[in-house]
Order: sequence, then C-alpha cells, then structure tokens
Amino acid sequence: MVEQKFGTSGASKPQYRLVDLKVHQLGTIRARVSWNWTRPKQACKLPCIMTVFALIVINKAGGLVYNKTFHENGLKKISTNDLLVLAGTFHGVHAITARLNPIKPVAPAPGANGVINRAEPSSGLEVLETENFRMQCFNTMTGTKFLLFTDSTQVNVDVTIRRIYDLYSDFVMKNPFYSLEMPIRCDLFDRKLLSYIREINNR
Repeated sequence: MVEQKFGTSGASKPQYRLVDLKVHQLGTIRARVSWNWTRPKQACKLPCIMTVFALIVINKAGGLVYNKTFHENGLKKISTNDLLVLAGTFHGVHAITARLNPIKPVAPAPGANGVINRAEPSSGLEVLETENFRMQCFNTMTGTKFLLFTDSTQVNVDVTIRRIYDLYSDFVMKNPFYSLEMPIRCDLFDRKLLSYIREINNR
C-alpha cells in the first residue's frame, strides 16, 4: 500500500491521493503497474452545524396540512404553491416506492397447516439525503406523513421525529376543535414544537 498526494500549483485546486499501487511481475523484464486514485471529499463551505431546518405534515390524501421553518439560514424559501406541489409529489412517490419492494418467499409458520403468512408491506421512501440536507419521513398508521428536513450531519433524527409525533398526538389530535385531515392551526402545538426544536438547534 502506497499513499502519496499529488496536487497542482493553485491552492484552490483539489488534490488527488494515490491510495494503492501494485506491481505485477510478468517476466524477467516486463511488469504491469496498476494504481487506484481517489479524490478526497471537499470540505463543507458553510459551518457544519447540526440543525433542524423545517417540518412538513402531509395528510393521507396528499394534502399539505402543516409547514414550519425553524432556521432562517437553512433551506431556500419556496412559495406556498411549491409546498403544495411538493406534498402531492412526495405522496405519489411514497406510494410507488412502497410497491417496489423485492418479493421474498415466505415459508408457512410451524403448525399453520401449510398456510403461508402474508409478508409485511414495505414502508416506502423513508430517507432522502443530499450534500446539503437530509429529509426523513415518518409515516403513521393512519397515513399522515411527517417530513423533517435537517442538516446532513444531524444525529438521532428518528428520536426527534418521534418526539414531534408525540407533540402532535398530545396537542393536535386531542384538541376538540381540530378537524381531521384539515390544516393544523393549534397555538399550543406551535409553542411546544418551537421550544423543542430550539433546544436542538442551540446545542
């Protein structure tokens, strides 16, 4: 294993690193040389701070019922119409990906007299990760979807989105004035949610 860096005269140009060099003896005179080049990942231009950017809630019909931005310098702001398109598009993509799971043979359970148990359905698209952000989906049993946008380095996203769902259950679903599948307008839920996300972003 040989490791050596080769760069250019410009300081801003990337460097390449030789991580593997092998010499294969073909005879008394000839030899074949093979190598492997890798380019190190570029460092993040912005400070890599673990941050929760935004939350979107989609009802079981694919309609946008809630959206909240928590970090002004995070994701680029988009219009309400674009948010509606995003909600409907993700709803359709999620339904398609839920049907793309590989078919696995299911053996009958012991004592089932040859009756084959039906395999559990796929959960569909759960995580979408890019260089700048990470989107994680939590799909409830009733079909409501929570889309949480965070920094790509954010940890324990599952715990965060589960806590948000608990707040939703306590302050939205238990609100006698809230109508199911309608836009969420609950001040107490907003305050509890902002307080929880503020604790995460200020760590």
